Amino acid sequence: MYKLFFHLFFKRMDPEAAHHLAFAWIRLAARVPVLRTFAAAVLAPRFRELRTEALGLRMHGPFGLAAGFDKNAVGIDGMAMLGFDHVEIGTVTARPQPGNPKKRLFRLVADRALINRMGFNNEGSAAVAARLAARREVFRTTVGVNIGKTKVVPEAEAVADYVTSTERLAAHADYLVVNVSSPNTPGLRNLQATESLRPLLTAVRDAADRTVTDRRVPLLVKIAPDLADEDVDAVADLAVELGLDGIIATNTTIRREGLASPADLASETGGLSGAPLGDRSLEVLRRLYARVGDRITLVGVGGIETAEDAWQRILAGATLVQGYSALVYEGPFYARAIHKGLAARLAASPYASLAEAVGAGHRNRKDTPA
Repeated sequence: MYKLFFHLFFKRMDPEAAHHLAFAWIRLAARVPVLRTFAAAVLAPRFRELRTEALGLRMHGPFGLAAGFDKNAVGIDGMAMLGFDHVEIGTVTARPQPGNPKKRLFRLVADRALINRMGFNNEGSAAVAARLAARREVFRTTVGVNIGKTKVVPEAEAVADYVTSTERLAAHADYLVVNVSSPNTPGLRNLQATESLRPLLTAVRDAADRTVTDRRVPLLVKIAPDLADEDVDAVADLAVELGLDGIIATNTTIRREGLASPADLASETGGLSGAPLGDRSLEVLRRLYARVGDRITLVGVGGIETAEDAWQRILAGATLVQGYSALVYEGPFYARAIHKGLAARLAASPYASLAEAVGAGHRNRKDTPA
């Protein structure tokens, strides 16, 4: 039913306008008590066997909403109503900014993908912090906060910019993510180099600990799929060295190989997400787990459309998985399908729990005779 609706209605709309309309409907439904209860019962069934502990947090399951959908923390309960086990809001910058000029979001329907050059459009960390502080949750869910660099701030002042957002937002975050991997803020990806990343992560960690004294706020970094393998290894080693809590792999890509969409559409500048990202995202995840094992939490994101995609990420070493682009194409039953499929795969597997399945693909390959 949704796919027919998508082709008859949403497909004909400007992608950004369609996003705002759909998100408004989700938020409206979450404000109506009877409607949200019914919707959650249908869209967010709970499977006891999928309960997950990660980053010192307990979650209904491993599947969450990636950053980018709810930039300003306006629809957390709506997304929990749709079945997401955690909701990562943002990316939030220290100063409010409008983002890049429109048109800046493109659907590649033939590839089940999106290209965006949104440019961290958001209301700024002060406004988002105030909204989170005032929030009265309807559905219990884990809330991650993803922070990035304000566009007008020079790279030399990036650390102070991230620290400002950390001081405002850490108290309201179940976990905090440093985003240094969007291709849409000039110079941002330069911060993934370990000589830049080390002082940045150290400063954010110190700011979070200084601001929130009654608990440890887990800190993660989100990396790009376009990093060379040796740079992936360097980030992994740095994360272990600094005692980072996790790595999110991966953000969008600037690569365009193998796309079926028309060349004029596929060549739009920005970050590509969705199905074409899946193989590289999985490669990076496997490489990270081979490097760090279970010493830190890995979050798999990029090209996760089906329960099988999510299951492969778990076997590759992801404790948590996230989706976003597939929600555009799969609609409101997306999270439900992931959960049902994961529960079925776990039941058919030799693993007693989801935690036991994390990284099992590596162990099986090692145990297989050459």
